Amino acid sequence: MADVKVPEETETVRQQIRTLLEEGPLTAKEISSAVRRPEKEIANHLEHLRKSLHSEGRRLSQVPAECRECGFVFRKRDRLKAPSRCPVCKGEAISDPSFRVEAGRHDSGKLFE
Repeated sequence: MADVKVPEETETVRQQIRTLLEEGPLTAKEISSAVRRPEKEIANHLEHLRKSLHSEGRRLSQVPAECRECGFVFRKRDRLKAPSRCPVCKGEAISDPSFRVEAGRHDSGKLFE
């Protein structure tokens, strides 16, 4: 795991996540560890953060998950949770997607680059 700065305790969980993602891309697992919250809770926070950023003219960018067995990249995935199985080879060795906060909106309004 990358060296992740632990956010201020006075911030809300969502503010802590935003601060972390403004510094660089992190996976849900890394975010979960840094803010000391269950990984299942992180997807909900990311969805709300995406909406908040959109209203500010910023966006939550997602680096897509990738199958480690065949190399398939999950580019068109809208869900924030990691996929469980590759649609091509049916393998379960999937790299986690990572997230970051960026300036500006994407033309399509989707999370992906």
